[in-house]
Amino acid sequence: MAEFPFGKAMRKAYFNFDEDYIPLNHGSFGTYPTPVRNRLHICQRAAEARPDTFIRYQLPLELDASREAVASFLKIPSEEVVFTPNASTGINVVLRSLRYEKGDVIVYFSTIYGACEKTVGYLCESTSVEGERIVLEYPMTNDNVVKKFEETLVALQSEGRKAKVAIFDIVSSLPGVLVPWERLVQSCKNHNVLSLVDGAHGIGHIPLEHLGEVNPDFLVSNCHKGCAVLHVPVGNQHLIRTSLPTSHGFKALPKPGQPSIFNPMGPSDGSDFVEMFQYTATVDASPYLCVQEALKFRREICGGEEKIMRYCSELAEEGGRHAAAILGTDVMGNHNGTCFASVKLPLEIGDGEGKIKKSDIGLARQWIVSRLVEDYKTYIEVYIHADAFWARFSCQVYLELDEIVWGAKVLQKLCQQIVTEMQLE
Repeated sequence: MAEFPFGKAMRKAYFNFDEDYIPLNHGSFGTYPTPVRNRLHICQRAAEARPDTFIRYQLPLELDASREAVASFLKIPSEEVVFTPNASTGINVVLRSLRYEKGDVIVYFSTIYGACEKTVGYLCESTSVEGERIVLEYPMTNDNVVKKFEETLVALQSEGRKAKVAIFDIVSSLPGVLVPWERLVQSCKNHNVLSLVDGAHGIGHIPLEHLGEVNPDFLVSNCHKGCAVLHVPVGNQHLIRTSLPTSHGFKALPKPGQPSIFNPMGPSDGSDFVEMFQYTATVDASPYLCVQEALKFRREICGGEEKIMRYCSELAEEGGRHAAAILGTDVMGNHNGTCFASVKLPLEIGDGEGKIKKSDIGLARQWIVSRLVEDYKTYIEVYIHADAFWARFSCQVYLELDEIVWGAKVLQKLCQQIVTEMQLE
């Protein structure tokens, strides 16, 4: 099949957006092309046509094929990967499986995904573990990121506290910047700390073929909507005691006199780790079975990983420059080949005429994004970082430069209106 040109033609031919909707925020919820959607529906129909046959017998075989496909893509053994519905679930699987003792600490950056930080907060409430938050304010160099991380690990040790596990991104969500995750994994190894890599914006976004060489203790990454891959090297799989929710594949630690619990599902040829994630309650597992179709689309229609990543990163770089020029501000930087462009908005936080009070930041942000949705039929992620308003553009194969420019002009207009409209002066 011939490769198809990127941009608006790609969006019209292979994606399912409304014709009047400009999708500038792929990073939050994403979408899938029509061939992947069709595969999803085929699997859903199969599950409805013969439920027990499909779920008990066909699904395990299909899951094995999907695991083989994603493992081959990442160049790691298939017995080290399973699927979860999303990256947040995978992060929760790891953090809730680990056993914590008094003095144990979960180390993380202030740029962590919000729901994951709340997971840390919950564990601090429900277990003896503590959280250690490292504040990052971009733009900053990767050297400084690693330095702050190293200094924190050393400080914890000097205080008699134990960094049990550290969470960090491959590409952070907000701000959308590339994190020196490989160096952070090595730092964890040097300090005997477990590394948990949140690669929600990882697979398909930046090259990960060296994952096996970097060898983090745990990594999770979103493949597409409703499907994330959880990578756990064989040597660490004993640390993962349960899926979420706990499945029929769970193996309880043996206790004298305790009877075995009947497993009503079909037989499994996989390891205990693989079997544990094979059937995690009655959910739609169809997204897990679309991995091969997604890889086929990227290979045959898009022309392969290098072409996709080059188009998206170049669009982000050029689009970010144009947006900053229109807004009269700066690009954050630190994108380094990602699909994100974070651009500062021309809004000043503080007291005085024409400024937005700190107490009104949330209201101001909500006003901007609601106007984007209601008046302009688009969405751009607007957020606060280092006491400034920023906008994150997500650049994809179905977008073109003029649409990033249009989005920047819309933001410019809204920034000019907001003080008056909200009467914040």
